[in-house]
Amino acid sequence: MATSGFDDPPPAVLAEAAAAFGMLASPPRLHIVWALAQGESDVSGLAERVGGALPAISQHLAKLKLAGFVRSRREGRRVVYLVDNQDVVATVQWLVGQLAERAGHPVAARRARGLGA
Repeated sequence: MATSGFDDPPPAVLAEAAAAFGMLASPPRLHIVWALAQGESDVSGLAERVGGALPAISQHLAKLKLAGFVRSRREGRRVVYLVDNQDVVATVQWLVGQLAERAGHPVAARRARGLGA
């Protein structure tokens, strides 16, 4: 059997990576991470931007928080969410940027690369 000279990751690492990709396999959760990568927001702001109902956005945020992708903090009565994993943000921005560029959306592609509008 020929080997490539590279070590394969352990099964546990592959399972963890698959779980992380699974968490981002939901378009609303991917959109939430994209939005939070550009700035903090509360649930109602995310619901307006992502286009979902408050309870659904809250559930997505709970899953993303449990996965360690986002965190929250209180500002008075308001709960503000922010990105808690810059590696996930970098992966999301890279992938969305590549796909946006391929689809002919240069503004989205530049934003994904952090170059602004």
